[in-house]
Formats: sequence, C-alpha cells, structure tokens
Amino acid sequence: MKIAIVLFNLGGPDSPEAVQPFLRNLFSDPAIISLPSFFRLPLARFISSRRAPKAQAIYAQIGGSSPILGQTEAQARALEEALGSEHEWRGYVCMRYWHPMTDAVVRSVKRFAPDRIVLLPLYPQFSTTTTASSVKAWKEAAAAAKLDVPTQTVCCYPDEEGFISASVDLVKQGLAEMADRPTRVLFSAHGLPEKIVKAGDPYQAQVERSAKAIADRIGGLDWSVCYQSRVGPLKWIGPSTDAEIERAGSDGKAIVLYPLAFVSEHSETLVELDIEYRHLSEKSGVPAYVRVPTVGTHPAFIAGLADRVRAILAEPQVAICHGAKSMPCSASHRGCPLIAGAA
Repeated sequence: MKIAIVLFNLGGPDSPEAVQPFLRNLFSDPAIISLPSFFRLPLARFISSRRAPKAQAIYAQIGGSSPILGQTEAQARALEEALGSEHEWRGYVCMRYWHPMTDAVVRSVKRFAPDRIVLLPLYPQFSTTTTASSVKAWKEAAAAAKLDVPTQTVCCYPDEEGFISASVDLVKQGLAEMADRPTRVLFSAHGLPEKIVKAGDPYQAQVERSAKAIADRIGGLDWSVCYQSRVGPLKWIGPSTDAEIERAGSDGKAIVLYPLAFVSEHSETLVELDIEYRHLSEKSGVPAYVRVPTVGTHPAFIAGLADRVRAILAEPQVAICHGAKSMPCSASHRGCPLIAGAA
C-alpha cells in the first residue's frame, strides 16, 4: 500500500528577499487576523512592509534565512526510515507560509497516487492558529485538485510517549550542565493573544499538559511554563518568558530553558532564545543559562511520530485522532476539532 505522510510546519523565508512575502502570507491568514478579507489583506500588506526590516535583521543573525525547511526534510526522511518497509511510505513537507506551500504539495502527493494520506502536524500542541489553519488549507487545496484519497489527521500529541521521552532526555542533558547550582527549568512556548484562548483554543492547556508530563517524569524540578514572541497591542497569555527570566534572576536561580512547543530550530529559538534571552538573563543576574535544543530528529521523537501514524492507520474509520494518554481538551475548548465534532 502507498501511504503519503504530510508533515505540516510554519515555514520560513529562504532569503532576505523572501521575508516580506513570508510575513504577508502569515498575516493574510484569517486564523491569524480574523477580519474580512477586504480589511485583512491590505492590513497584511501594511504590517509585513513595516515589520520586514526588523525581521530581516533577525534572520541576518542566522545567515539571512530560516533553517526550518532542511530540518523538517530531515524529520520526514527519518520518519520514513522509522516506519520500515511494511508499506511504501513517502513523507512530504508542507509549509503554511513559505515554500513548499500547500497547493504544490497537494500536486506532488497526487502524482504519487497514494492509497491513504496521513496529515501529521509538527505542532505537538493543537491550536486553531497552526494545526487547524494547515489542515483547512490542505482540505481546500485537495478539493480543488480533486485529490480524493482517504485522509486522516493526527491533530495533536501533547503527552505522546516518544515526544515526552525525547524532551526528558534533552532537559536532563541541560540540567547536567548545571552541576549543583540551584536551577529553574523554564518551559517556553510561542504565545497567543489571550482572546484566542478565551474563544476556546486548547493550545495553552496542552502546553501546560506537555510541561507537566516532562516535569513529572524527571521529578523534583523547580519549573514554570512561560510564553515568548509577544507582538502587537493585544493582551497575550502569560507569564512571559522575559518576566520569568527576570524572576529567576531575582531568585538567584540558574535557568535551563526548553522550547517545548517547537520541534525544529528557527528564528524564535536561534535568535530570541539563544541571543536575546541569553542577554536578558545575564542582565538579570541569572547565574547560568542553558538553552535546550528542540527534539529535531531525536530517535524517541521520530519513533513516537511513527507510532502515531501506525495507530491512526490501524483505525481506518477514524478521521482524526490525538496522541495523548487521555482526552487533552475539555468541553470549553471549542477550537478542538474533536470537541467541535462532538458538539
């Protein structure tokens, strides 16, 4: 049997010239700015033109482009290898806001002519702004291309065994660098405007679920969850990562910081965490600062993804599933596709 696995990620600019169109694509998404298109699209052009110079300066610090495509390709190839030879597996990288984008990937998958398709977001925690947006774009493009193949979606895996095991291993390596220093582990995730969470997005609850699963497995940690990458005038969920860094400094605690909502390196980890927050930690009197790598192609993480693919294929009647040990969303999480479907 031929099975296509579509790995969704955000994407990133591949050159300085790509920064502004990448941002325009991002802010044109109704999942990001929920206005009618005749307001949203001109606003997206305006915001992207204003933010492009600053963003280009950020990417200049890591060579002028995002490394996310190459890392996601490596994850796709590692997943194919982990799945073995039971079926003819083919992993496709599908980026939401830069190449390879959804329409092109749909055409590639159609040429492959698979018997089944599995949509596998590389976002462990579900959000309407990430996973739901990518899945919606896929369904629209697949319908337009008449790609009529049984398709299933792994919507999230906030405490999936492989993801948690890989995270525990990496956090322990970070802790080992601290010797006997009093240390606080900060689980940093990309933030969201508070109004999105209040509208029923389960992201914050799932981030906290992931952090607790990792902390419980290690045991005895001083830890907290915090949120980075805040932009714009809206109130965002908190506490913010910079505030938690300052608090650790005032408490005399070293920091081991783990970006638990990212599975690959990009500007938010390589610049915001490695450069900007490291500088803030020094300024705040933090005795030592260790940033833990993302899971990338960690064998346990890739094995966990393979398990999720096999599990959903074993239940062909299931259109969507989660990799959590128990239902990761509550009735208040109306953004969750399983909750919405059950309503």
